[in-house]
Order: sequence, then structure tokens, then C-alpha cells
Amino acid sequence: MSENQPEAVYDVVIIGGGPAGSTAGIYTARANLSTLILDKGLTTGALGITNKIANYPGIPGELSGKELLKTMRAQAESFGARYVNDKAIGTDLTSNPKVVYGNAGVYPARAVIIATGSLGRSNLIKGEAEFLGRGVSYCAVCDAAFFKDEAVAVAGKNDEAVEEALYLARFASRVTLLCPTPELVASEELIAELKANSKIEVLLGAAIHEIYGNTHVEGIAYAQRGKEGEQKLVVKGVFIYLQGGVPITDFLQGQIETSAQGCILVDREFQTNVPGVFAVGDVLCQHIKQAVIAAADGATAGIAVEKYLRGRAKMGVDWK
Repeated sequence: MSENQPEAVYDVVIIGGGPAGSTAGIYTARANLSTLILDKGLTTGALGITNKIANYPGIPGELSGKELLKTMRAQAESFGARYVNDKAIGTDLTSNPKVVYGNAGVYPARAVIIATGSLGRSNLIKGEAEFLGRGVSYCAVCDAAFFKDEAVAVAGKNDEAVEEALYLARFASRVTLLCPTPELVASEELIAELKANSKIEVLLGAAIHEIYGNTHVEGIAYAQRGKEGEQKLVVKGVFIYLQGGVPITDFLQGQIETSAQGCILVDREFQTNVPGVFAVGDVLCQHIKQAVIAAADGATAGIAVEKYLRGRAKMGVDWK
């Protein structure tokens, strides 16, 4: 513990043990700050359920998201960070010390980092969970290379879905974008680029009802407005960008500033409008969802916490 702090008060409590939270914990613990990380489990977040990762810097070959999180966790623990299996249900961020309330305990801290991620969709497509990691993906940048010269489908209607379809077209033999609404809700520039790509077909008013296959995805069944009956399409991969991704901030009870969409607002050092409270990862609603970007957020926030707690004017560097 830091000087003049009661034994029960941590220097920093990090809410969430994903790539952002664990990386922040590596940096705070290595800076000799007493660090507690509240974590609901290795497979509760987006990274934990990812089947294959082959583009994380410094990690050759493929590994699962769960394996990558285990490595991050072990590194944080090697510097003294403590993980507790608990869920935050409330906070008092204006008190001194700040307090995080969990189902299993109360955690006072001089600083708090929020790394709780975002909620997925509640209504999954039939077969989506079954084939996750075996043809179903939520990240083209992560998995496109696995579908080189194969036919794939993309479900979605917004900028993200269009951008991912365009990215997939660099690898796949054919990309079918199924938009559940009568029109795409995307920028004119992206739609123009989409129409100019001969490898992409757009089906408007089309909703996937089922993803089917044996050990891996073999195709989809969908319905399209204006066409009778169920349609089928043979594909090896299905990339889903439907409604979801709501930041998990309900336990904060409006104590920090958010956008109209509920995304936490931070400065360049990831500090919120409440001094000593930082936020990283998917709670910020960043457009690009990559483990390495979440980890970079966590590293910056971890360094910023050390700067805040020790009253330094500048963030420290790890090399000279």
C-alpha cells in the first residue's frame, strides 16, 4: 500500500479483467501501486470467447482469446496485482477514498479504472453461438485471412458492417452483405465504395434466420422482403454486426459524464470528468475493436494513474 493509506485501501481498483483492464493492471502493479482487478471470469468478455487470434504483436502463431487473457493475467499477477472474481454493482466516486461495491465485497481505492466493456445482443441468430469461432465471427480484421478465396456473409446495416464487408472483399472470393432494413444506414462515401466493388453483393431487407453446418459453417438461411419463402446461401463464414455493443455503465449510476449513447467520455489520458477515475476499452465505444488497441488504452491509463497518484506533471516513460 502507499504511505499514509489504511491497509484496506488500494491505490487503484480496476473494474474488468479484459485486455484493457489487465494491461492497466500490469502497468500500475509494476509501478508499485497496490492493484486490485475485479474480474467476472476469463470467458465473460469479447476477447475471452474469441476462438483464434493470430495478429497480436509478439505472439507468433494462433491462440485463443482465453489463452491470451491468461497470459496477461499471469503477467499482472507477477508484478503484484490481485484478481478477485466479483462483479461491480455500485460505486461512490466522489468520496475519499473512492469506493467500488461488489457482490462479494467493498473495495476502497485512491483511483479507479473502468474497463467493463460492452454488452452484446440478447437475440442471437439460430446457430450463431454454436458456430462461434468455427465460421461465425464479429471481427473481420481479426479473422478475414482465415477465409481467403472463400464465400462469406456479413449481417448489418451501418458503417461498421460496410467497412468490414469492404475489408473482407480483399480476402474472400465473394461477400454477401445482408442488410435487415430497406436501406443501409451508412455514409454516402462508404456506400459508393461498396457499389463499386464487384466482389460484394448487397441484399436489402434481408435477415438471417439460421446459420447451419456440421463442424463448421456451411451456409445460412435468410428471408428477404419481396421474395417468398426461405432463401439459402452457401458460405464458409458469417460476420455479424447487428445491434448491440451497449457500454456496461449501469453500476455507475450517472456519476461520470457519458455521451448520448452511454459511452464514457475521457481526455487524452483516459481520465473522466471525475478526477482519479479513468475509463478504457469498449466502454468508450471506439470504432475499432481490437485487443491490441484495448491493451494500448490500458497501458496509457495505467501510466496516467501513476502520474495522478504521485502528483507528477508528466507521464513517465518505460525506456530511455
